[in-house]
Amino acid sequence: MWQYRLGDRTLDLSGRTLVMGILNRTPDSFFDHGETFELDPFLRRAEQLVVDGADLLDVGGVKAGPGPEVTEAEELDRVVGPIAMLAARFDAAISVDTWRASVLDAACEAGAVVGNDISGFGDPEYLAVAARREASVVATHIRLQPRVPDPEPHYDDLVADVRDFLVARAEAAERAGLAPEQIALDAGLDLGKTPAQSAVLLRESEVLATLGYTLLLSASNKRFLGELLELEIDQRRDASLVTTAYGVAHGCRIVRVHDVAGSVRVCRMVEAILERSAAEVRGR
Repeated sequence: MWQYRLGDRTLDLSGRTLVMGILNRTPDSFFDHGETFELDPFLRRAEQLVVDGADLLDVGGVKAGPGPEVTEAEELDRVVGPIAMLAARFDAAISVDTWRASVLDAACEAGAVVGNDISGFGDPEYLAVAARREASVVATHIRLQPRVPDPEPHYDDLVADVRDFLVARAEAAERAGLAPEQIALDAGLDLGKTPAQSAVLLRESEVLATLGYTLLLSASNKRFLGELLELEIDQRRDASLVTTAYGVAHGCRIVRVHDVAGSVRVCRMVEAILERSAAEVRGR
């Protein structure tokens, strides 16, 4: 049921979860506060993520939340050259965290094979570029737009509204020429959601996992974990690993994380539990 294409490889994710390591080329990211903005620490971090077992390296040049404007030229400068360096050094697949079609295009030319778009394909050229480049995409739910504050989000039916939004985006991607195995869905935790709403969407992951597309979970160190448990950013590792375990057990097949080593261990353990349970059922 679950397949996802990374370049010239189509992976069967029915019993395996891909771990996507986060690589920020931003001076103001909420988690590392610019720790990997400079090129040398960025490359060292990439190498560590690969050693730790990352299947994908997700490179972003603009943070999702409010902050100083980042022009198209600045974003291109932040991500395209580094993606080319990663492609030359590592076997891990590369995704680009951008909502700009022009950045996706240049990133694919440099070696990226996935466009991770938190805007829900707000750029009308995004899907056309992905189709032409034969890139896979991530369709993310967001209520407003990236970088726009949304302090009091309201939904008539939270899970149904998110589901319908993502189905519409997946259908648009298919109309643009992408195959189902090139499309992943992301509920967009913290993007136009209260902490409680994000927790509900995580809890109901199986609803989105049964839509016929790979489900991506991006919960690592996010605000909803901190607010629900009163944890500072540097205290959220255990909570993040718990969300990974829960997500994988309930159908998520890509996890976007800061702690790759810990997440790989969690994913393999949950996969082993699920496989053992299935084997025992088959043996009865």
